[in-house]
Amino acid sequence: MSDPYVLAEQAADALRTRFGVDAIDLALVLGSGWAQAAEGLGEHLDECPLAELPGFSAPVVAGHGGDLRLVRTPAGSVAAVFTGRTHLYEGRGVAPVVHGVRTAAAAGARRLVLTNGCGGISHPAGAPVLLADHINLTGATPLVGPRFVDLTDVYSPALRDMAKTVDPTLEEGIYCQFHGPAYETPAEVRMARAIGGTLVGMSTALEAIAAREAGLEVLGISLVTNAAAGIAAQPLSHAEVVEAGLAAQSRLSALLGGLLERL
Repeated sequence: MSDPYVLAEQAADALRTRFGVDAIDLALVLGSGWAQAAEGLGEHLDECPLAELPGFSAPVVAGHGGDLRLVRTPAGSVAAVFTGRTHLYEGRGVAPVVHGVRTAAAAGARRLVLTNGCGGISHPAGAPVLLADHINLTGATPLVGPRFVDLTDVYSPALRDMAKTVDPTLEEGIYCQFHGPAYETPAEVRMARAIGGTLVGMSTALEAIAAREAGLEVLGISLVTNAAAGIAAQPLSHAEVVEAGLAAQSRLSALLGGLLERL
């Protein structure tokens, strides 16, 4: 198996060569419901299929794109926009899940925006929620060996404050990442609530850990696409996740647009 750090360097070299840039400044990873909200943000520079870069595979989840876009933000930064991600439940291991984050860091990024669609325990469907912290319930980690990383402020307080200047109504939450792909049971949701969780999903926490290892400043934003199991009045489905994302497009577009004006 290839060294994941070496593979990230190779992917970063391929990114810089493919797009003709010396470095990128920041990266965004778009989760379920977020890809369309990022359309038209900033000056479009170029794009390519993610699978054309070393170590990446085409996303397999409906609602996720398969491209890497380069845009110039209104603030003048060069941003890499990952329109899809690999999930732990795909069975490829942890390294592919965080490969995009490590590639962004190797390509020069210092800030990272991680987004996702998730279930809400204490937040209403349709609301974007800033991540103040997470609880990793996957039983996995991207760190191997004596890589001791301080996660006290895994999600940057400064970036959360900046996001609130874009949308002062944003709430903060605690995200619990489960392995997936099965949705959480009502008992698991009750457990998450009991230990402080307000959101449940299947991504983001592992990427945030890898990002902090790489020295990136991280902003996490969840779109609550449905009430979590035991709270929802109807069975959960991925179609509902996609539908909720479409319904929230105008608010998400305004939020991402305001962030890119400041990053």
